[in-house]
Amino acid sequence: MKIALFSDIHANLPAMQAFFADVDNRKPDAIYCLGDLVGYNIWPNEVINEIRKRGIPTIAGNYDQGIGLMSDECGCAYKTEPEKDMGKISISFTNSLVKPDERKYLRTLPAHIKVEFQLNNDKLNLLLVHGSPRKINEYLFEDREEKSILRIMQGADADIMCFGHTHKPYHRVLAETTEDKARYRHAINIGSVGKPKDGDPRGCYAVLTINETSSTTNKEAVKVEFIRFNYDIEKAAKAVEESPLPNEYAGMLRKAY
Repeated sequence: MKIALFSDIHANLPAMQAFFADVDNRKPDAIYCLGDLVGYNIWPNEVINEIRKRGIPTIAGNYDQGIGLMSDECGCAYKTEPEKDMGKISISFTNSLVKPDERKYLRTLPAHIKVEFQLNNDKLNLLLVHGSPRKINEYLFEDREEKSILRIMQGADADIMCFGHTHKPYHRVLAETTEDKARYRHAINIGSVGKPKDGDPRGCYAVLTINETSSTTNKEAVKVEFIRFNYDIEKAAKAVEESPLPNEYAGMLRKAY
């Protein structure tokens, strides 16, 4: 089974359109969205409505939660005063754009999605979250201590945990020993469709392959492919520059930081 996972579109319609053109050609068996549909660009309603039209199961990101509640806080954990000032402009502008029906949709999105497989008498739990199972805006970076990620996954009963929020893709296989057996868990950040931060401005999503022999005792049982795709970055960047949004967000799209 091939499962396509995408996240962090952030109102970037050109990126999302290019994503759908790419993923439709790959014909996955299932597709899920891990949130943050809105913020930082001018097309939040268009992004929301395209996902709704396609009937894609979607969880709430921290930005979706903030806009759904018509809050002036997106839970983005900005570190510097300039970042905070830019963030205030972005959430205020996004709140001014999002329509009532689209806001209601954001407000009712689930926090998590769990998909349970029963393969070879072995349960395999796939957990989809935005930040972490504990908190919608918790950052799970690649250099997170292994025992910390294992503790989070054990507490959530997740064999495969997929998440976004950091906008930096990676796949870590975590080993643990139970009853003298090796057991493996997979922590997967799927990257960002519309606002990458890993130095590669192309959009990113992930495709998981789970087959009939997949098992928690086989570290190779889950295949993960990160797909990078081109889109009209200049169109998205110029839309920012022609809006009330800070121009620095356009630079972030061009340079992926």
